[in-house]
Amino acid sequence: MAGDARAALERARARLDRLSLYPGPVRIDRVRVVTLPWFFRLPGLRRYAGYTLIRTILLRRPLPQVSDDLLTHELCHVWQMQNEPLKVVRAFFTHRYRSNPYEIEARQAVEQTRAMGPS
Repeated sequence: MAGDARAALERARARLDRLSLYPGPVRIDRVRVVTLPWFFRLPGLRRYAGYTLIRTILLRRPLPQVSDDLLTHELCHVWQMQNEPLKVVRAFFTHRYRSNPYEIEARQAVEQTRAMGPS
């Protein structure tokens, strides 16, 4: 993994490590960060800047242009998938985006860790 991606994931992990959402910390050893602008031109995905597929974080723009908040949000989704994969997938199909409990949790994780300040 490129140095920029590793450093960004380490910063996001440090933020999430301050929370106790799941029994263990998020594991980033197999997480990939990929910039894939064309993916976000697909119908239904145009409003997103990032998207998580199990342990791959897709980004619209390259990492130097991506906020730590966005990467923390997407890494929270990786953490959710590591702990409750079936529930996460079911919620994707049974809830609208704004009311999806895993989206709410990821947004709250960003807000809470931003409010805590640097670790």
